[in-house]
Amino acid sequence: MGIQLMGIAHAKQKLQRSLSTKIASILATSHNIPKGHIAVYVGEGYRKRFVIPISYLNHPLFLELLKRAEEEFGFDHPTGGLSLPCTEEYFSSLTSVLSCS
Repeated sequence: MGIQLMGIAHAKQKLQRSLSTKIASILATSHNIPKGHIAVYVGEGYRKRFVIPISYLNHPLFLELLKRAEEEFGFDHPTGGLSLPCTEEYFSSLTSVLSCS
């Protein structure tokens, strides 16, 4: 009984360490993001990082892009941030339209 409890305690400790490392890496990349904004990664192959206002997330055009991202990546994005499956040119034109509306 004592050995089994030691194994659980050790596993819990390892999990806490791995989670704190993951959280620290997310915070390290997110410290340059102003309040009310979110970082997204766009492009094919190499993904370029863009910082956009959170208000864009409610626009129907952007919601469609988020739906495509969910279909392609699920909730496990390879960059650690939100990856969008489109070209930089498409994303730039989309953000231009959204900034005007």
